[in-house]
Amino acid sequence: MKHPRLHKCLCCGELFRADPRNIRHQKYCSQATCRKASKAASQRRWLAKPENRDYFRGPVNVARVQFWRQAHPGYRHRGTKKGAALQEDSRTQPVDTKAQSDLLAANALQDYLASQPAILIGLIAPITDSALQEDIARSTRRLLELGRDILSGRAGDGHQTSNLPRAGSPGAYPI
Repeated sequence: MKHPRLHKCLCCGELFRADPRNIRHQKYCSQATCRKASKAASQRRWLAKPENRDYFRGPVNVARVQFWRQAHPGYRHRGTKKGAALQEDSRTQPVDTKAQSDLLAANALQDYLASQPAILIGLIAPITDSALQEDIARSTRRLLELGRDILSGRAGDGHQTSNLPRAGSPGAYPI
């Protein structure tokens, strides 16, 4: 079997194997900076041709753009209004703790943390002093229930929150 010939990149000077489908034309390697240099060189070659110099210029293209702008007034000025909120205020939503906690209690850790950032798990692991998923899932269920109780105004009713270490206790980590 014949080995493909190595080519020297015109940008970085490194040897590379050209793609077999494009071996006759490929003069740059696949590094990002070399691909950018290849694109710039290609654009310079295209613009250097006399037939391409006025490709988007001239009265025909000016008239085309003017006609389109008249047909689409205000297109450039569309966008978000300044000061407009991107989402609704979440405090106005009702909290249904019992129905949702029963539903979430049976789910695995990945199910109800899939949309949450990884930092949440990173915060729960030192609090529980465990990196096991079962321990984090159990603690997450307790924290979720406590958070919902706090939001619904039921915290402080003698409710046992969890056996998580309290701030200042020997097993607690500073945050």
